[in-house]
Amino acid sequence: MLLVLLGAPGAGKGTQADILTDRKGLAHVSSGDLLRLHRQQKTELGQLAQSYMDRGDLVPDDLVIRMVLDKLSEETDGPGVVLDGFPRTAPQAEALDEALGGNEIDKVLHVKVPEDELVRRLSNRYICRGCSRPYTAESMGRPCEFCGGELYQREDDMPEAVRNRLQVYSAQTYPLIDYYKGKGKLVEVNGLQDVDAVTGDVLQALKD
Repeated sequence: MLLVLLGAPGAGKGTQADILTDRKGLAHVSSGDLLRLHRQQKTELGQLAQSYMDRGDLVPDDLVIRMVLDKLSEETDGPGVVLDGFPRTAPQAEALDEALGGNEIDKVLHVKVPEDELVRRLSNRYICRGCSRPYTAESMGRPCEFCGGELYQREDDMPEAVRNRLQVYSAQTYPLIDYYKGKGKLVEVNGLQDVDAVTGDVLQALKD
């Protein structure tokens, strides 16, 4: 099974991908996590991506495509993969289709959340340095409850970068909704619901 999760930054794609990993045994491949890992490890690709990520801009397609396709080639033994944050642009989607050859994406789930709510969520989001789990600002000053790591706010979650990320998403990523709708793969999910309700809709979509 190959799934794609679409949605603006802060829509909750990562949370739903983690749940699908737990419940369905799917491998969670997040382009954002891959980019941060390469940056932390100071790989060649990570160093190239650094300046784009700090501004909240999309990293150029060729860099993201190389990272994600390399990771996909490693995930061949399990029941499937859920792609979180990739593809983000039409060229990335076309590159993915080409790389898959005769195989096809099973479903593309679009988690929809209004912009005002996205700004509120992202500006209030903090991340554990150790395991990358998300927290709210109210948790600041306490260690991560899972690994004991320090909580911090990423530069691309600060208000100015958040607004820029949403503008970039609207201009470059939203056309993917029509791209996958035209292929008959798109299912829209109301991301304003609580997490359990969103999960219920996602799991129902996989049955349909």
